[in-house]
Amino acid sequence: MALVPSFLFSAMLLGRNALSQEQITETLVQGTVGALVQTVEREIAANITTLRVLATSPTLATGDYRGFHERARLALAGTGANIFVMDRGLETLLSTRRDYDDVRSRTADPASAELAFSSGAVVISDVLVGAESRRLVYNILMPVAPAGAAPVVVALNQEAAGLSSALLAIRLPAGWEVGLVDAKGTLVAGSPGAGETGMPFRLVEGAPLIEADGWQAVRAENETLRIITRRSPLTNWTLVAWAPEWVITQPLVISIAWLFGGGFLVGLATIAAIYWLSLRIGRSVKLLAEDAQRLGSGEAVLRRAYPISEIATVADAIGDAAEARQAALAEIRFLMRELAHRSKNQMTVIAAMAKQTARSATSVPEFVAAFERRIMGLAGSTDLLLAHGMAGVELGALLRRQLEPFTDLDTGRVQLSGPAVRLNAQSAQIVGMAAHELATNAVKYGAFSTEAGRLTVDWQVEGEHVALSWREHVPVPPQPSSRRGFGTTVLETMVGRSLSAEVGSTLHPDGMEWRFRIPLAALDPVLATPAEDAAVG
Repeated sequence: MALVPSFLFSAMLLGRNALSQEQITETLVQGTVGALVQTVEREIAANITTLRVLATSPTLATGDYRGFHERARLALAGTGANIFVMDRGLETLLSTRRDYDDVRSRTADPASAELAFSSGAVVISDVLVGAESRRLVYNILMPVAPAGAAPVVVALNQEAAGLSSALLAIRLPAGWEVGLVDAKGTLVAGSPGAGETGMPFRLVEGAPLIEADGWQAVRAENETLRIITRRSPLTNWTLVAWAPEWVITQPLVISIAWLFGGGFLVGLATIAAIYWLSLRIGRSVKLLAEDAQRLGSGEAVLRRAYPISEIATVADAIGDAAEARQAALAEIRFLMRELAHRSKNQMTVIAAMAKQTARSATSVPEFVAAFERRIMGLAGSTDLLLAHGMAGVELGALLRRQLEPFTDLDTGRVQLSGPAVRLNAQSAQIVGMAAHELATNAVKYGAFSTEAGRLTVDWQVEGEHVALSWREHVPVPPQPSSRRGFGTTVLETMVGRSLSAEVGSTLHPDGMEWRFRIPLAALDPVLATPAEDAAVG
């Protein structure tokens, strides 16, 4: 019931489409016929031009017919055209088809010759059998009046078969034929189905060649034809294009047959599909309910193909939700392992800090103060790690966080410069502790111990390493010391050993310089794994 109105509406659309296609075909054939008429006229006009050029020959004007014969034969060699000259008695004075001295003959087309003499204009004859060539030809006759001599007619003789190739140069739609008919109703040239050239055109009796707008429906040879005619003003010939009625209506018949045949098959297939799907709806709903139960219990949901798009949409949503829940549970487990791992690392670092601080402290209050400062520096690094997560900590931000408690960074005493380099969790803790120790030493003995002190920290990426320089500038030369404190241990042991870095220091006359060359592989967050332990101690 749902398909029948659709088929009826489709049939109506096909009918309208067929009507539109007929109009398009009519316009196309009309344009093609007009183009073919122009092609024929161009061919004739080219021959007229050739004739005019030859007719202006000085040999013809002076009556030197022998010279004109030689000149015309040479000019037309290989073209298939011929020139002949007739006097007022319609006798050929010369013809390029024969030698000049051969016996003269009378023209096979006296009517066209008389018309040319009487009208004084160019005349194009109908198709005829040439007196000398014995082939179907047409003549183009031009009257010429040589000075001091009797007027003559110069005619160009061309075979009618040459026009067939011009007619077939432009293709008509499939099933259409074309013919060029002269004023007497004789076929001049045409397509293979047009008939025999030189014979009366087979549609003249059944379809008078009357030019009209659009095509005409006529009966000829026991069938209905659609014909389109165009007359050539230059030649007075008529170009006819025609096709049987069934060629025009066949696409509509075929389309309707396909519509109803296909519609019948589609209807059967639709009914069978609906019946088959109805049997599977119950099973699909049952499987969907089982998927929902698995989702509720946190189990994985197996992806299935469902025949009903609405059920498939719900099943996809349940599957996505199950995958999202599994991913969330996996992330929670991962975060728990990461929390345990980082807590272990923090305890290891704090234990190492406590041991080293105790070794360098001379009293309990000194131990407490130094240990508290180092704990706060470690906390600053941890804050950055928590803020940025797995993306890592930017080296410049880490250095600023460690230096802020010791000096005002806006006074210009501290200069930090270098490209963006991100550190993973382990390297961020170690580099943060190193920066804290260097800043502590700067407060005690270096750049931050006096208002005139300055600090320059710069780093560059050199191949597979990061080269970092900590350079202090002080007005009073620092005094060298042989005592190794916790800061030196952090710089040489933790940075050097834990990060596989090269660590070096130089005591300049105006301040201390520390240099670090750290492999990028030890810093890159992408290369860090949740199971890595910070080997500090």
